[in-house]
Amino acid sequence: MSTEKKNNSGLPIDVVYGPNANNNTASEQPGQFPYTRGVKADMYRGRLWTMRQYAGFSTAEASNERYHYLLNQGTTGLSVAFDLPTQIGYDSDHAMSEGEVGKVGVAIDSLADMEILFKGIQLQDVTTSMTINATASTLLAMYVALAKKQGADLSKIGGTIQNDILKEYAARGTYIYPVRPSMRLITDIFEWCSNELPRWNTISISGYHIREAGSTAVQELAFTLANGKAYVEAAKKKGLDVNVFGKRLSFFFNAHNDFFEEAAKFRAARRIWANIMKSMGATNPDAMMLRFHTQTGGSTLTAQQPENNIARVTIQALSAVLGGTQSLHTNGYDEALNLPTEKAARIALRTQQIIAHESGATSTVDPLAGSYYVEHLTDTLETDAMKLIQHIDEMGGSVSAVESGWMQEQIARSSYEAQKAIEKGEQIVVGVNAFTTNETETMPSFKINDSIRVQQSEKIALIRSQRDAEKFESSIKNLSEAAAGESNLMPHILSCVESYATLGEIADILRNKFGEYQG
Repeated sequence: MSTEKKNNSGLPIDVVYGPNANNNTASEQPGQFPYTRGVKADMYRGRLWTMRQYAGFSTAEASNERYHYLLNQGTTGLSVAFDLPTQIGYDSDHAMSEGEVGKVGVAIDSLADMEILFKGIQLQDVTTSMTINATASTLLAMYVALAKKQGADLSKIGGTIQNDILKEYAARGTYIYPVRPSMRLITDIFEWCSNELPRWNTISISGYHIREAGSTAVQELAFTLANGKAYVEAAKKKGLDVNVFGKRLSFFFNAHNDFFEEAAKFRAARRIWANIMKSMGATNPDAMMLRFHTQTGGSTLTAQQPENNIARVTIQALSAVLGGTQSLHTNGYDEALNLPTEKAARIALRTQQIIAHESGATSTVDPLAGSYYVEHLTDTLETDAMKLIQHIDEMGGSVSAVESGWMQEQIARSSYEAQKAIEKGEQIVVGVNAFTTNETETMPSFKINDSIRVQQSEKIALIRSQRDAEKFESSIKNLSEAAAGESNLMPHILSCVESYATLGEIADILRNKFGEYQG
């Protein structure tokens, strides 16, 4: 008699699955509502996913060099990591930036840095994803200002800003302003981009960081899609057309080690979101399709026996591909130790290329469909996630769930239980709590020079001394007045950026008007 077995999310696993298991997709086709089997009829037979490698470190000059390297290696889209001061609205010369400049991403203080970051890269020829939230409006404005300087047709500029502040309160912590003014900034971006940047994905509603904070796969699904509902509701209250802005919503999910659960999670996500959007008045198929980027699980990487991470990343990447992702980042095997070296970044990219061109995974659409186990998992994840979403709805939606601390508490509890299972040996982590060695391994490391803050501060001082003072003062004044009213802030932020106002100066104007979130 077999003992009861559960997966990492606590879902029971039967010994075997057969045709009696529910199969909601038996009559479904890819590219058709509710898109369980994929958002396109031909999926990767028509076009491969975008192979993005998340990169950004040190100065704009250093990151630009890495971007050119990745493009030369076959990367098909850029993905920008910003340092912590940039994420929370401080210039590199601010006292709060001490010790953090350029450490976990690139330091961007003004349009001048953005010009250097993309030197030699025509923005009209690439798509760029920017992992930025509280200051997303300012970084987007910098990107647009640079595109304009390059003479680009803004209607052809494509990319994504993460712009998902609710998960920052729930799981990550790089917020600045209180919840409701932050929601205003997000809907302002929705509105402005609908008119000015029609191909831009205005938000990447992120389950990735929710999962990294310790949630289960079910919670990642539920909290992410509930947050998506909150953004849609806020936009509709602003008078925006769900069939217009809904087409530019995108999602960002994590891929962890449980291969079958992860593939099923992505399938369930599409089905749930299609039904949510239909219930919220969407009639345009493009507004009901859940399009998503995937990143392999950073929290699954181990400092012990780091080469094992190559296998982990491969499994995770394959689950994303078989789950129908639209773009993918694969982590470097050394990222539990430091920023990825060029070698680690190249292996990570090659992993995607091998899956794409050697594995056969792209030959047919949704090859896991009809698997009794995968279909069961898809249905179970959908059912359990919907129960959580309904509970959040009863609380008043995600904003209320975050403001009350409920969502944060649920994630923290799951994280605690997962760590306890590892420490008790109930959950095996190869090389950590099983199959360990006594060998001390040395690996090439990637270190950031602490002198970067000095370099950036000198740049800022030069910018402030050379910019048109009258244009700067006028743009800052107009932004302050607009923030006190109800008009769309994006045109004013763009004017500030074009006058070479720094990121910190813009953030401070909004801090003065909106206050800061105290948690």
